[in-house]
Amino acid sequence: MKLTTTTQISVDGVMQGNGGRHPELDGGFVRGGWARMRFDEESGSYVNDIYQRADAFLFGRRTYEFFAGYWGVIEPGSNTIADALNTRPKYVASNTLTEPGWAETTLLSGDLAAAIGELKAKPGGELQVHGSGALIRWLLEHDLVDEMTLLVVPVVVGEGTRLFPEAGLDTSLELVESRAFPKGIVAQVYRTDGRPQYPSE
Repeated sequence: MKLTTTTQISVDGVMQGNGGRHPELDGGFVRGGWARMRFDEESGSYVNDIYQRADAFLFGRRTYEFFAGYWGVIEPGSNTIADALNTRPKYVASNTLTEPGWAETTLLSGDLAAAIGELKAKPGGELQVHGSGALIRWLLEHDLVDEMTLLVVPVVVGEGTRLFPEAGLDTSLELVESRAFPKGIVAQVYRTDGRPQYPSE
């Protein structure tokens, strides 16, 4: 399977609190919900199509628990994203979670790189990562990401956790698709392409 990531980020790279204000869960972050009003029917359909392509989902613990509490309790047949999440295999990378309550979930612990490598070696289309910023950064550091979709929302949040840290691994990307939506969101799909090349002088 191809490992793909999908992330909503602000123009200044923030990914924290995109969907709503949850300061009690988000370390006191009060600028949450910055992406919600920028989605329209066209961009919403684009995101829905991404979920429908998934053969399986991979999460970090925090995103897994949030998704389980939100998408995992939606009535079957009432939301196509929820149906995809609730009926397909899910994997969660965690050394602290002991009892995943969401059906079709497998815990990955120990040698995570080897476990994800085994998943990628399976036949199929996409092993998708949504949210899970810490996991995405770890996956990039271990060269496990095949393709990244960034949904860039036209807002500067000014604070909050960013997808890419100030200091981290450098990665070269190849643009394979770019699409703008009516309310200003731009989808950029990149294929990872090793390390960047720098001039010698």
